[in-house]
Amino acid sequence: MTTSAFEAVESVEAGMPPLSLLEKAAKVLSAFESAGPRLTLTDVVQRSGIRRSSAHRILDQLVQLRWLEREGRDYRLGMGMLELGAMASHHNRLRRAALPHLHALHESTGHLVHLTVLDGSEVVYLERIGGADDSVVPSRMGGRQPAYCTASGKAILAFSDGPLVEQVIRDGLRPRTPRTLTRPESFRRELAATRERGVAFDHEEGYRGVFCVAAPLRGAGRAGAAISV
Repeated sequence: MTTSAFEAVESVEAGMPPLSLLEKAAKVLSAFESAGPRLTLTDVVQRSGIRRSSAHRILDQLVQLRWLEREGRDYRLGMGMLELGAMASHHNRLRRAALPHLHALHESTGHLVHLTVLDGSEVVYLERIGGADDSVVPSRMGGRQPAYCTASGKAILAFSDGPLVEQVIRDGLRPRTPRTLTRPESFRRELAATRERGVAFDHEEGYRGVFCVAAPLRGAGRAGAAISV
């Protein structure tokens, strides 16, 4: 009987459903909460309740993913986890700082307001403020949309490094509606116009019947986020 099968039998006998691999990995990572900077395999087993062989296998996989680092017999949080934590902390600070302005903008315009950041070739919604009448817009907190066909994506890309813009173009400017900008030169001209205007527009480029305007949130000349209406 394999280790995973043995654990499944133990769980059934205990009246509990067997843990998924993701749940086991979460328990292993949780072992590092409120602990010293380093834990041994034995420490992780004791803290997580995961069998030793499974814990060892999960630890090795987490090391390969850079979520953990190994030094001798000790494990500690890796750069991958630290990068994710720093990103989450930054996004939370950004959302808290922007929230009063987002509410004021929604109240003054009566329209749906978004706060977005760029992740690769997509925008991610950190906040969405609107009423029941805004359900026609298919967005949600944590949701994603292609950057090239959204006002917020174009607002950020217009004030981003050239290589990032070219990567978005290489990833493909696929038509979402008849008005989507799909030609690289047209897209580059649109970003240049956005830099001159200071705001970006979406004229039904992502969804029919949806029009948006967005302004970049800039620091040191570059855009780290955008607010759209």
